[in-house]
Amino acid sequence: MKHFLASLCLLESFLHALCQCTVPTSAFRLKGDYLIGGLFDIHQADVSLHHDRPEATDCSSKPFILSSYRRFQMMRFSVEEINNSTTLLPNVFLGYEIFDHCSDIMNFPGVFDLISVNGLIQPWIEPQKNLSKVIAVVGIYTSTETETTAPLFMMNLIPMVSYGAASSVFSRKQNFPSFLRTVHPNKDIIQAIVTIVQHFGWRWVAFLNIDDDYGTDGLELFINKIKDTDICLAYTKGLTVNTNYSQMFKQIEAQGIHVIIVFAPEWIAEPVINSAIQLNVTNKVWIAGDAWSLNKRLPKETGIKNIGTVLGVSEPFMTIPGFSEFIYASKKQTQCEKENQEPLCNQVCNCSNLSPENVINADPSFSFPVYSAVYAIAHALHNVLQCGAGRCNGNITVHPYMVLAELKKSNFTLLNHRIKFDENGDPTFGSYSIVFWNHNGDAEEIGFYNFNPRDNFFINTTKIQWYTKGEVPTSLCNPECPAGHAKQPSGIQKCCFTCEICPNGTYVNSTADAYNCINCKETEWSTEGSTSCNLRDVEYIPFTDSGAILIMIGAWALVGLTLAMCILFAINYSTPIVRSAGGSMCFLILGCLSLSSLSVFFYFGKPTVSFCILRLLPFLLFYTVCLACFVVRSFQIVCIFKIAAKFPKLHIWWMKYNGQWLVITVAFVTQAVLLLIGYSYAPPMPYNETFWYPDKIILSCDSNIESSAGSVILLFSLCSLCFIFSYMGKDLPKNYNEAKAITFCLLLLILTWIIFTTEYMLYRGKHIPTLNALAVLSSLYSFLLWYFLPKCYIIIFKPHKNTQQYFQGLIQNYTKTISQ
Repeated sequence: MKHFLASLCLLESFLHALCQCTVPTSAFRLKGDYLIGGLFDIHQADVSLHHDRPEATDCSSKPFILSSYRRFQMMRFSVEEINNSTTLLPNVFLGYEIFDHCSDIMNFPGVFDLISVNGLIQPWIEPQKNLSKVIAVVGIYTSTETETTAPLFMMNLIPMVSYGAASSVFSRKQNFPSFLRTVHPNKDIIQAIVTIVQHFGWRWVAFLNIDDDYGTDGLELFINKIKDTDICLAYTKGLTVNTNYSQMFKQIEAQGIHVIIVFAPEWIAEPVINSAIQLNVTNKVWIAGDAWSLNKRLPKETGIKNIGTVLGVSEPFMTIPGFSEFIYASKKQTQCEKENQEPLCNQVCNCSNLSPENVINADPSFSFPVYSAVYAIAHALHNVLQCGAGRCNGNITVHPYMVLAELKKSNFTLLNHRIKFDENGDPTFGSYSIVFWNHNGDAEEIGFYNFNPRDNFFINTTKIQWYTKGEVPTSLCNPECPAGHAKQPSGIQKCCFTCEICPNGTYVNSTADAYNCINCKETEWSTEGSTSCNLRDVEYIPFTDSGAILIMIGAWALVGLTLAMCILFAINYSTPIVRSAGGSMCFLILGCLSLSSLSVFFYFGKPTVSFCILRLLPFLLFYTVCLACFVVRSFQIVCIFKIAAKFPKLHIWWMKYNGQWLVITVAFVTQAVLLLIGYSYAPPMPYNETFWYPDKIILSCDSNIESSAGSVILLFSLCSLCFIFSYMGKDLPKNYNEAKAITFCLLLLILTWIIFTTEYMLYRGKHIPTLNALAVLSSLYSFLLWYFLPKCYIIIFKPHKNTQQYFQGLIQNYTKTISQ
């Protein structure tokens, strides 16, 4: 470190010799008990010039910046005001040493002078000596200039309070331990700009930034801020003095961008705006950063109205009492008073032609940050010197690091602002003004963005004179999708998309996810192009439904009829008609028909697991017994008239071992086992039918085909056998029509379930359970009415046909017919 500092000393002496000034001025120097350094870019050097060897530059020959000169005068005024105060630093006279820092790479003589004592830079290993002539430094304005000079102050912990360096890098205390600032970092102004863009719904923007540390930092922050928003960065450009503005604006126009953010200092922003005027760039919204939003010249440029609407974010304009009077008084003094000491480079202004009005009316940006920076240093020194009761302790040796420690603890009020710094040295006070360049050529305040509370934001849009003559301009890659349409990305930018209508059963929530159609819940529905889902109507057949009541009455009527027939058959049990109908088997058939009717009652009401099981179980089990009885009965009829004569042994075996009851028992047990296995594997469960009707939920039972396939096949097999045997008896005696009756009943049964199956395939509404119950009831009534009722009719109304002689006559006549 010693050798490095010694090298800096030699370099400082060399540059000093290269850049001797001939005209000293007292405006840059003020002797005092303690000195504050100042670095202001009163002139702006051309950074594009190429040099073959290291050179210092004479800033007085470079372009003059009036707003920086105003800030320079603000520091002088602040020191004078403090020196005239009886409460702040009483009996202590502050001095300053100010340099015109016009370049970030060719302006080190002034910096070396500030960190030296008597022309020498003292190493840190000698703490008993004064390490520099200043206790703190105010400056510099730009981030790039600050980044090149700040390390020289950091190594000795000389406080550097910047009024304009907003780059995020300076918040890193491990790199810049003695750096503080009275201007908000870039993240705050970028947040304010993003808030404005979001407020007006602009999503397709260009970001033009100066091509240096300040601009690059702003661009990176902007990109990070808009990641989780609807804003898209359509175009970005790093600006230099050599930028091809014609090509840049053609590219912006080609992409349909209507909002341009210019994040650059005024000496870069001015050529941008001037080029836009000259190139006839129209219908744009320009958003100015705080570095040029209060520019005094551009709003009055001819043709400025043609480029569109200019909004900006700025430090609030504050009238600092006494500043105007100070400017008038200072201009009356001689600007080139000779001093005994030799002047240093870049302490010459060449600004004697400026009037006080020029300075007072110049761009006031960053004036209060300069003012508060000087006052923060003064309050820190006040605390170091233990000032109070009209005096300060002059026996204390003040070192810069002592001032730094007190600066970090700053907490005082200045023009109604509480001046404090956070742990990164950034200010916790202040706010931003939102300005609009009106048609009078003024930057009119139309809103604000406060930091405490965070994100307290307001814009009075009625004050903005849009180039669209009233309506807020839009800046979109694609217009917003109509309601109920989802965005389909087109390209890499999320703001560029096509619109696709959401189909039935889906909706799009534009606020949560505008890019996907979301499926409605099972209990909801939506039409095509919906933004929300509606609850489905839940439908089922209650017990109080008129159709259900009629069917249940029919079921009870069937039970009553079977009971009545059982009584009638029991009374006439020994008669031929009852014995030909099946005898004791009739009571089993009638009982099973009654038990099968139990299924009908479970097709109504809200489906449950038990209801779903009982819809099928009684019918499948007991109807199997009925069909088995009719299979046996059909076989017996055919056997009596046809098979017995041809196969007498089969007839004898059948009669000996009661074949009819064996068949019925096997059918019953087989069906019971199949139902037990099927229901154990996959029992019928309540099911919400949502496919056929998008706006309804039909409560039904989901019958697993695989689990009930065996039972249905058994029923079908019995039905087929019954039909075959009964059909074989179609030519039996005309009046002996059991086989014909069974055949007719089977045809009705088959027709009933064909009709139901067809209806089920075409219609899936809530009345399906009603139709199913009706099919079951029809299946039961087909045998009751067309097999048993005719026999009851003969018993009651034609008893002469219910005699032994009548039946034997029929059989004898049929036997004679066969033998012939």
